[in-house]
Amino acid sequence: MSGQKTFYPTGLAELREVRKKSRNLFVSVGFFSIFVNLLMLTGPIFMLQIYDRVLGSRSEATLVALTVLVAFLYIIYGLLEWARGRVLARAGAQFQTDLDERVFNAVLRASVKPGTGDQARNGLQDLESMQRLMASPALFAVCDIPWTPIFAFAIFLFHPMLGYLAVVGGAILIVVTLINQRVSKLGVIKAQVKSNQANIFAGHIRDDREVVQGLGMRGDVMARWRKTRDEGLESSMRSSDLTGGFSSFTKAFRLFLQSAILALGAYYVLQNELSPGAMIAGSILMGRALAPIEMAIGQWPLVQRASQAWYDLSRLLETVPEEVARTPLPRPRAHLKAENLTVVPPGESTAALRIVNFEIHPGTAMGVIGPSAAGKSSLARVITGIWHPASGRIRLDNASLDNYDSDILGRYIGYLPQNVTLFDATVAENIARMSENPNPEMVVAAAKKAGAHEMILEQPNGYDTVIGNFGGRLSGGQRQRLGLARALYGNPIILVLDEPNSNLDSVGSSALNDAIRSMKEAGNSVIIMAHRPAGIAECETLLVLKGGVRQAFGPRDEVLKERVENVAQISDAIMKERAGTK
Repeated sequence: MSGQKTFYPTGLAELREVRKKSRNLFVSVGFFSIFVNLLMLTGPIFMLQIYDRVLGSRSEATLVALTVLVAFLYIIYGLLEWARGRVLARAGAQFQTDLDERVFNAVLRASVKPGTGDQARNGLQDLESMQRLMASPALFAVCDIPWTPIFAFAIFLFHPMLGYLAVVGGAILIVVTLINQRVSKLGVIKAQVKSNQANIFAGHIRDDREVVQGLGMRGDVMARWRKTRDEGLESSMRSSDLTGGFSSFTKAFRLFLQSAILALGAYYVLQNELSPGAMIAGSILMGRALAPIEMAIGQWPLVQRASQAWYDLSRLLETVPEEVARTPLPRPRAHLKAENLTVVPPGESTAALRIVNFEIHPGTAMGVIGPSAAGKSSLARVITGIWHPASGRIRLDNASLDNYDSDILGRYIGYLPQNVTLFDATVAENIARMSENPNPEMVVAAAKKAGAHEMILEQPNGYDTVIGNFGGRLSGGQRQRLGLARALYGNPIILVLDEPNSNLDSVGSSALNDAIRSMKEAGNSVIIMAHRPAGIAECETLLVLKGGVRQAFGPRDEVLKERVENVAQISDAIMKERAGTK
C-alpha cells in the first residue's frame, strides 16, 4: 500500500475502546518498568563501589555484603521482568479475545459486502499480528526508552564530556531508527500483500483441487502461485536485509560507543578528573541507555506489520459495522413476498435482479426458471439473507427480512446451494449445522425427510462418521442429500433449493420430491431454482427470469403455455416425474 492512508474514525474508535479494557494491565507494566529500570542501575553502582571502595579499602566483608545485596536485587529484577512479560502476554490475549468474535463475524459478512477488498479476508491474521506485538519485547522498549534521558543525565554527573558522547551517540541511533522506518516500510507492506495473495490463491486451488488434478492444471497453477509467492519472499528478503543491516549497524555502533566512552573515561582518569569506578559505571550506563533503541530497531518489522494490521482492522470494522440487536419476532407464517426487488452482487456495479415482484403462500411451492445468468442463484442468496437488496425488499409474514437476526432467519429458511460444502466434522454435526450439541432426533428426522438415512447408515460409523473437509469420501449425489438434510434440520418454514436435482439419481429425486410434498403438507413453502423439468414437478406457481428481469409469474401450467415453446415435452416430463415419485 502506498500513498496517504484513508482515515477510518469509527473503526479506530472501536479498536481503541477494546484496547482501553487492558489499560490497567498496561499501567501495571509501566509501574513494573519503573523498578526494572531503577534496578538496572545495580550493575553500574556495584561496579562503582567495587573500584572506589572495595579495592581501595581491601575489605572482604564489604565485598561479601555488596555481592549478597546485588544478588538479591538481581533476583527482584528477574521477577519483575518475568511479571511484566506475563502481564503483556495477557494484555495481548485479552485484546484478541475481546475482538475475536467481532472480527470473525465481520470477515464472514465482508465476503458478501461490496468494497471490502481482499484485506478484509485476513482480519483474523491482522488481529493475531496485533496480539503478537502486544506480547513482544517491542513494548518493553516503549516502556524503557523514557529512561534513556535519565541514564544519560546520570552519565553527565560523572563527567560532562561522557554525557555529551552519550547524547550524540543516542541521537545517531534515533536517526538510524527513523531512516530504517522509512526505507523498510514499503517492503514490509508489499511482502505482506503478496503473501496474502498467494495464500488466497492457494485456498482457491485447494477448494478446486479435483478440477486442477483432473485437467492437468497442477503445474500451471503451481507456477502462478510460485510467482506470487516468490515476489512476496523477494520483498520480504529485501526488507529483512535492510532491517538486518540497520540492526547490525546499531549493535556494532552501540558496542563502539561503550568502548569509546570507556576510552574517554580512561583519559579523564589519567587526568585525575574521574575515578576508575565512574569510568566503568559510565560505560555500563551507556549500554543500558541505548539498549531500548537497539531493541526497537530489531523489533521494527513486527511493529510495521502490527501497524498495517491496525489500519486494516479499522477499515474492516468501519466497513462492516456491528449488527444492531433486533427485537425478536414470533415464528412467522410461510408467506413470502418480494416488492420491487433489485439486487446488485457484492463488488459489482450491474444489477443481477431488477424490480422483481412475486408472492408465495403457505403450503405451496414456486419454481424459478430461466437461462444461465438469469438471476436464479442471486434470488436464492437474497431470500436467505446472504445478500441484501439494493432497493425494494422481501417480506416474510409481512416483516422485512432485515428485521430478523441473521442466525434466527437461518432457522426459518432452509437453504440448499448449488455447491454443497461440508465441514470437517461428523455427519450428524454437519446436518445439525455444526451445532456443538446436535439434537439426535431432529438430525435423524431431517435425514429421513431428505432420503439420506439409509445412505448414512452405510457409512463406516453411521451418523458419527467424520467426513472431512469438502466431504471427500462422498459422491456428488450423497453430498446433495446431506445438504438437503441440513436445509431441513430444525423444521424451517421456507425451503430454498438451488438446482437441487443437479447431482441426484432417480432415488434421490424421488426423495427430494417427497420432502417438498412434506413441506407443503405442513403448511410451509418451497422455492426451487431449476433447469430440469423434474425440478418444478411439485410447483404450483412459476417465476420466469431472463437477464434479471421477471418475464412471467403465475400458475405453473399457464406460464409454461405462455412462455415456453416445448411446453408439451416439459408437461410430459413433469407428469412422468410425478407418477414415478408417487
